Amino acid sequence: MRSLLAFVAFLLATGCVGTEPGPATPARKSEPSLGDARAPDFELRTLDGGNVRLADDFGKNVVLIDFWATYCQPCLVALPHLDALYQKYKGRGFVVLAVAIDEAALGSRVRVEASKLRLSFPVLLDPETEVVARYNPKSSAPYSVLVGRDGRIVSRREGYTVG
Repeated sequence: MRSLLAFVAFLLATGCVGTEPGPATPARKSEPSLGDARAPDFELRTLDGGNVRLADDFGKNVVLIDFWATYCQPCLVALPHLDALYQKYKGRGFVVLAVAIDEAALGSRVRVEASKLRLSFPVLLDPETEVVARYNPKSSAPYSVLVGRDGRIVSRREGYTVG
């Protein structure tokens, strides 16, 4: 994930995220592929009870969809770095949507971890695992999908490397 964070920072700093797909890992079976007309839309509930819809950001913002879990130590290490990146670039149209892949019954655990980490971006719950199944069928964590302002998938990354 660290390389993805550097990649996102570079793209936002240079204004390059828009219409050109960038480097990424190949799509897995049933994942939307790079350069699709649009990333598949979804709407999920936030920890605070609101709803977030991906398509609301199309044409306006660069969106990083980050799949994480409370039992995933690399995720818990990566999230504060991701929050710092979000804080730095949110004024330039950078949005982070953190989708918890924990079991639906662990929603309270997700809330506790997000609170401990003081995450300032939306943490989303996917109790039916529809978004996870569409974007991250292996349920890898951490796993990130970068969506350009035009709504196309620009990049995908799995894992996080400290250092």
